[in-house]
Amino acid sequence: MPVFIVLLGAPGAGKGTQATAICQQLGLPHISSGNIFRENINNNTDLGKTAKVYLDDGDLVPDDITIMMIQDRLIQDDCIHGAVLDGFPRTPAQAIALDEILSKLQGRVDVVPYIEVEEDLLITRLTGRWTCRAEGHIFHEVNNPPQDPGKCDFDGSELYQREDDQIDTVTKRISVYLEQTKPLIDHFEDKGLIRVINGAQSIELVTTDLMLILAKVQ
Repeated sequence: MPVFIVLLGAPGAGKGTQATAICQQLGLPHISSGNIFRENINNNTDLGKTAKVYLDDGDLVPDDITIMMIQDRLIQDDCIHGAVLDGFPRTPAQAIALDEILSKLQGRVDVVPYIEVEEDLLITRLTGRWTCRAEGHIFHEVNNPPQDPGKCDFDGSELYQREDDQIDTVTKRISVYLEQTKPLIDHFEDKGLIRVINGAQSIELVTTDLMLILAKVQ
């Protein structure tokens, strides 16, 4: 049976970092809704154009658009043994759609780790992020500052702050996430799948806690 893991947490909780770590250890693909959105936007697809309008405003992309993008990704060959889903589902409707997709793939959601972080810490993490223009390397003015302020350590390109990392957009993103995903957390709690993890810990400790949880579902 394939193993499908849904990783939950607000923007800035560290889902992407932790998804990468556990995918490397488990040998599963990382299905990031954010990456899928960016690929569609960069390729100027019809779905990408529509999604961009919502993302630029700090809103969640509507379910039907998101579900189509995720379904196209999950049917690819590298997902035959399962996947780690990061950023999807975000609503009960998306969770129900995911169940239908996975059922066709002879799978199901096995566990839902929820990386919990206080809102003030989330804002600090997100508003301190800077991205290099050339390759998209990420730096943080507190946690991972560049050696030369304003320049990427790897390629020397200019660092800039993405619109969705600026404080007004960040505050709205977090508010929207917490408000709209509370029913999703309740949905998975009702199924007994939620496992809460303290996301204020170091990256290494969060990874350790995650792997202890995931060891029980393989």
